[in-house]
Amino acid sequence: MNIFSICTLCGGLAFFLFGMHVMSQSLEKIAGGKLEATLKKMTSNPFKSLALGAGITIAVQSSSAMTVMLVGLVNSGIMQLEQTVGVIMGSNVGTTLTAWLLSTAGIKSDNIFISMLKPENFAPIVALAGIIMIMMSKKKKRQDIGTIMVGFAVLMYGMELMKEAVSPLAETEGFTKLLTAFENPLLSVVFGALFTGVIQSSAASVGILQALSLTGAISYKMAIPIIMGQNIGTCVTALLSSIGVNKNAKRVTVVHMLFNFIGTIVCLTIFYGLNAVIHFSFVDKSIGAVEIAAVHSIFNIVTTLILLPFTDHLVKLANRIIPKANENEKSVLLDNRLISTPPLAVSQCRERTIEMAVGAKDALLESLKAMFDINEKAIQSVEDKEQMLDEMEDKLSTFLLELSSVSLTDHDSRIVTELLHCISDFERISDHAINMIETGREMKQSGQEFSLNAKADFATLFAALTEISEMTVKAFSAEDTEIAFNVEPLEEVIDDLTKTIRDKHIARLRKGECSPELGVYLSDLLINCERVSDHCSNIAVSIIQISKSSMNSHDYLSGLKAELSPKFIECYTSYGQKYRLAEE
Repeated sequence: MNIFSICTLCGGLAFFLFGMHVMSQSLEKIAGGKLEATLKKMTSNPFKSLALGAGITIAVQSSSAMTVMLVGLVNSGIMQLEQTVGVIMGSNVGTTLTAWLLSTAGIKSDNIFISMLKPENFAPIVALAGIIMIMMSKKKKRQDIGTIMVGFAVLMYGMELMKEAVSPLAETEGFTKLLTAFENPLLSVVFGALFTGVIQSSAASVGILQALSLTGAISYKMAIPIIMGQNIGTCVTALLSSIGVNKNAKRVTVVHMLFNFIGTIVCLTIFYGLNAVIHFSFVDKSIGAVEIAAVHSIFNIVTTLILLPFTDHLVKLANRIIPKANENEKSVLLDNRLISTPPLAVSQCRERTIEMAVGAKDALLESLKAMFDINEKAIQSVEDKEQMLDEMEDKLSTFLLELSSVSLTDHDSRIVTELLHCISDFERISDHAINMIETGREMKQSGQEFSLNAKADFATLFAALTEISEMTVKAFSAEDTEIAFNVEPLEEVIDDLTKTIRDKHIARLRKGECSPELGVYLSDLLINCERVSDHCSNIAVSIIQISKSSMNSHDYLSGLKAELSPKFIECYTSYGQKYRLAEE
């Protein structure tokens, strides 16, 4: 093996890792919000968690990425440590699929159909089909599928390069002598762990081992402990990701490491214990790529079967390693580690924005309820909610801006844009709630009070504001465009109400039934009420924009009011009758 073979090996590894990266990113895009929908089905049932972990790992093609995702979710308080154990076990099983795909490199047959299963034969066809889909298709989803195919072809080509680079090793005396060092199982485990830890990909390290196995110089007793060490090495990525997180999130990494360490100790003990008694005949025989994939799968499946009944004990052990004493940590709103899985990050941003929506609505309703019965408890409650929403808006907007800089699907990109607009509107609604309750406090302190007729008018206006806020939050939470379409007619009715209340106040003022001082408070309240309905309208338009991606918000509102469709007129008339002010 000369310098050119080493260069080829490095190039093959580069192609392999790049292909894996490209394929993984595109698979995540295809999965989209399904990752979030699947995570929502998480239950205490360990078998469902197991299937979930395996499924998501197959989708993202990386158990390390799955663990990093779990660290971020636990650090954000979205998941509990107990929920992650089964997922971690499943992810270790799911990651074995790559080894099976790579094992096709060792296929040998004169049959044309079987020969087509070899990467060197089918990878170019897959790459060509992928390039055609990328260049010819206008749909983003098909382009992503094409990218997956190209990434897979590049990955397989990298595998072929590595196989060609190491093939001369079979005839190298120095290589044969080097392999004798791996007669020691503990040294093999350490080597597998270190090598995988350096390249941070168990799939790549298994692929290199499979390429080496094609030389015929790797035996079962060398390969088995190396494979187990590779599973330990894959914990390095999760270990690095746990830097700077809270203790509960650190325990996710501990559980992942415990799974692989305990599995390695138990499986090595069982294997060498049985070998000492039975003396397996295959131990000194050469191992092939398919057999490596089988050993990789058997190790992870056996470890899972052994440890699955002891998930509670793994959690307790993780809590002992990282004790709970003096634990005063708060979970973060959204962990930046989630950005590595954009579809999941987008869906979690939406969940947090829904929390903002509910908080803004609650602050508004508390403010309206306490307006003419001011008490310090209500004021403090609204102020606390407004402060919380301010912080959420600041953190969410920062996170969304970072998220918008990564590669997103068109749909996710539109959602990010929608959320950036909506979080500002929800935060402003809470600001107006504060303004209104402050106006009520000032009136109480100055001894001013609206007339009974004015209070009755405001009661009607507040009822309309309550409905439009509840309708907006419901439409946003459920992504219901039908409900969102009803917001604008009600917003028009609220505009009419504020105008009428203002006119009635002027009439009372002329008759001497109301003081000019009260006019200032009335004007402030009406302005804030109008602004709340305007923000609700903005949010509703954003919801509709997501369903009609080409729609412009200004054009929509202008067209809606210009056309006065039967549906709009019907809704407007219905709300107008429902919220009619009493005659004086």
